[in-house]
Amino acid sequence: MNPQKSITNDTLVNLQEEYDKTQIQEVLNELNQELIGLVPVKTRIREIAALLLIDRLRRQLELVSGNPGLHMSFTGSPGTGKTTVAMKMADILHRLGYIKKGHLLTVTRDDLVGQYIGHTAPKTKEVLKQAMVESCLLTKLITYIRQITKRDYGSEAIEILLQVMENQRNDLVVIFAGYKDRMDKFYESNPGLSSRVANHVDFPDYTSGELLQIAKMMIQEQQYCFTEEADKTLLEYTERRMKQPYFANARSIRNAIDRARMRQANRIFASGEKILTKADLVTIEAEDILKSRLFSLPSD
Repeated sequence: MNPQKSITNDTLVNLQEEYDKTQIQEVLNELNQELIGLVPVKTRIREIAALLLIDRLRRQLELVSGNPGLHMSFTGSPGTGKTTVAMKMADILHRLGYIKKGHLLTVTRDDLVGQYIGHTAPKTKEVLKQAMVESCLLTKLITYIRQITKRDYGSEAIEILLQVMENQRNDLVVIFAGYKDRMDKFYESNPGLSSRVANHVDFPDYTSGELLQIAKMMIQEQQYCFTEEADKTLLEYTERRMKQPYFANARSIRNAIDRARMRQANRIFASGEKILTKADLVTIEAEDILKSRLFSLPSD
């Protein structure tokens, strides 16, 4: 049957009703609430969600069009929210009906690449098979891959993934994620790989102000608070830490908070106070941050 003959131009579909039914607004709101900054990323996720929602409406009217490309690439520095956004994306795909379960399988290079000739192919295929079993043999799944390089037998794993991405693109969604430089090498390892990924999303680094907001959100979740002076001190700490090697954005800030909590506990313990107030237990002081060895290093 020609689908064009089964509908007329005045056939109605209710966009708002479909939008409400899928409840993707709930996921998009969670992204805004849980992630500070990342405006370009949130915008791109909304754009992808809008495309898929319209495609869903078109399919209801039996309008013929190519299946939208669902494979994705998330690149950015460590600690910029790639894993979190991948999980939200899986939820969006599930709610829109592109996968039957919001399932996100996380695998690393070691899960795919073997140690000797003939080991990689069955290992990679077993991972994909396991993913489908864990998804109850549902038609779609998410495979989230952090790092694959051409070293050793990595190229063999890439070839298998390419075949699956092309031949089972209606049954499999792959999200590649990793650091920008490593992902560039990853795509260079096979010229056909990047072209099979329709959505390339770059995650920007956080500003020092955004990292301070993230820190406040983190300590609030842990039922702590900063004094006003501690706020200023943490901002200074963040600006210094951003210039140091191995800076990992929100991950580094989380580590800094954990160490500040430890110093706060030791400060209270060393004070000899036997009776403590709630304020004593929840307040992070400036000195709890200033004792970081980072402040003993010369600043630029």
